[in-house]
Amino acid sequence: MTDARPFHFKHFSLYHHRSTMKVGTDAILLGRWVEVKPTDIVLDIGTGCGLLPLMLSQKGVAHVDAVDIDKASIEEATINFEASQWRDHLRSYCTDIVDFKTEKQYDLIVSNPPFFNRFSKCDSDRKSRARHNDAGLSYATLCREACRLLKPEDRMAVVLPFDVSDVFLEEAKKAGLCLHKRMTIVPIEGREPNRVNLEMGFSKNDVIQEETFVIRDAEMRFTAQYREFLKDYYLGL
Repeated sequence: MTDARPFHFKHFSLYHHRSTMKVGTDAILLGRWVEVKPTDIVLDIGTGCGLLPLMLSQKGVAHVDAVDIDKASIEEATINFEASQWRDHLRSYCTDIVDFKTEKQYDLIVSNPPFFNRFSKCDSDRKSRARHNDAGLSYATLCREACRLLKPEDRMAVVLPFDVSDVFLEEAKKAGLCLHKRMTIVPIEGREPNRVNLEMGFSKNDVIQEETFVIRDAEMRFTAQYREFLKDYYLGL
């Protein structure tokens, strides 16, 4: 039986049982990591249950538009937005990003994009569209649409599996985006990294900001780094 209880953070709660993309560490670390300004108008591509817009709203952005191709996910995100204290600054749209028409140009685009390949397809067509980059939103399409919708001086931030990040960066380069910042994420101290946060923009920086983030120590306890990083979001930290 599906667990339909909401997930509770310190300043908001959200339902995620209907969404193709549940609350997870990948999106949480991205939402905490990306730097924002109070004037930022943000677009979240593939919002799922709406976690990233809520996290960025807590950080104080001016407005977030959230796009997802999955109807049930957008319905759930909309419920979560309406129940939050930032309801007047959040909008959801059920559409493919290629078909998303707006007069806006965004200060920041965020995405937790599809990443599983065709050899690990989900049983559900909904999950496949959300999670597989050859079943819906490709990296090339994401980068191209981000370039269409970004202001010339601004940036896009994504979270990806570490082992496909070079492939994504190649597509970003073809679209005209340059890497500015990278957080390499290690699940357990001493292990290989498994995720990476990337921030890109149109300008080329002489120096790329690099950092490494470790989630758990060798005894499987959350690291001090992790606890300090997420103390404003997670209950009990």
